[in-house]
Amino acid sequence: MSQDDIAAPERLQIRRMLALTLSAFLVLAAEPLYLLVDTAVVGHLGAHALGALAIGTTLMALLAIVGTFVEYGTTSRAARWFGHGSRDRAVREGVQASFLAVGIGLAVVVVGQLYAGPLVRLLAGPSSTLQGPAEDWFRIALCGMPMVLLVLAGNGWMRGVQLTRAPVVIVLVANGLSAAASPLLVYTFHLGLVGSAWANLGAQVIAAALFLRALVREAPSVAPDLAVMRAQLVVGRDLIVRAAAFQAAFLVAAGVAARMGTAQIAAHQIGMQLWEFTALLLDSFAIAAQSLVGAALGASDARAARGLARQVASWSAAAGSAFALVYAAGWWVVPRLFSSSPAVWHQAHLLWPWFVAMLPAAGIVFGLDGVLIGAGDVAFLRTITVVAALGAFVPLTLAAAHWDWGIGGVWAGLTAFIVARLVGMVWRARSGRWVVLGSG
Repeated sequence: MSQDDIAAPERLQIRRMLALTLSAFLVLAAEPLYLLVDTAVVGHLGAHALGALAIGTTLMALLAIVGTFVEYGTTSRAARWFGHGSRDRAVREGVQASFLAVGIGLAVVVVGQLYAGPLVRLLAGPSSTLQGPAEDWFRIALCGMPMVLLVLAGNGWMRGVQLTRAPVVIVLVANGLSAAASPLLVYTFHLGLVGSAWANLGAQVIAAALFLRALVREAPSVAPDLAVMRAQLVVGRDLIVRAAAFQAAFLVAAGVAARMGTAQIAAHQIGMQLWEFTALLLDSFAIAAQSLVGAALGASDARAARGLARQVASWSAAAGSAFALVYAAGWWVVPRLFSSSPAVWHQAHLLWPWFVAMLPAAGIVFGLDGVLIGAGDVAFLRTITVVAALGAFVPLTLAAAHWDWGIGGVWAGLTAFIVARLVGMVWRARSGRWVVLGSG
């Protein structure tokens, strides 16, 4: 066999990774870009409105963790079947994930509406003036939870069968319309903060409808299959615990920042939206890895799976470093795009060094996340995330509150969280224990 014969499959894998990465990049960028637009729109209503938005979006993210597996779990399971040569079974994973998404989403809406007041008070503090506007925003946005989960399921199965164009078009259309609607509802129609929630809900309804339309066209059957749903729930158990560890830690951080003052929670909202925007863009490499690693293992190609792991780790590390340089250069300008308050700018500058410093390590972490999810090694991901959250992030965040370290102390905790995960995941990737061949 010639060198060209050996290199051809590797070039094909790289082209597939680039195509999936670009598709995932565009899809992942759409939602945080909309949120950044929304944050800027609301931010110019004042620090009070921005702080209320921070509480509402944190609670939405917390409740959305129950549906995490309908995206990542569906990608890995569908990719295995796709690599095994069973496209119909891969699409069937999307059908069953969509049934789960609707059921779970409706349950979350009911529970969230019943406990909206206590949840907001828990985060804002019992005497905070942010409670009323935060609760108003949250109750409206919460109604879109079934659609949020349907979009996650749609992205999951499409990535699994390596469809790249359709999810980009759907998400860009939905979020583009919503980004245009947000300033109109907030300012032109004088709805204020709740106008942001209605724009958010509109994007979710449009995207969910388009993903369902695509699924019905692809699926040989749209009947429920309880056996497949049960299997997805088994994978989901570990992914939900992992996501819960993330959100519990971020919830503690938001609560601590809120109790430090309005300027601190507003700056934290700016930092978190930029962090989530960057994390999702870095996650585009991880999404590609989920699909390609799952397909390689489904086809029993261990060599390709290991090569993909090395490739995605190096690319995502380089991307993290590039983002770090961009944000370091924009430390003075960027906070001013989201607030007109000098007090908020000052607090943002205190968290900025931590934000910039963690990004190269975060790139590697996100890339390896995708490799291990694609391999189905979710039990290890659950464990390392819980250890990093409870052993590093939460203790440092609470220490920041106790010893008055300020918002910089909260972000030192987030940096420690990334470093702890980096150590564990590099060790796991090098061990090779995640390389399990076959369709499932």
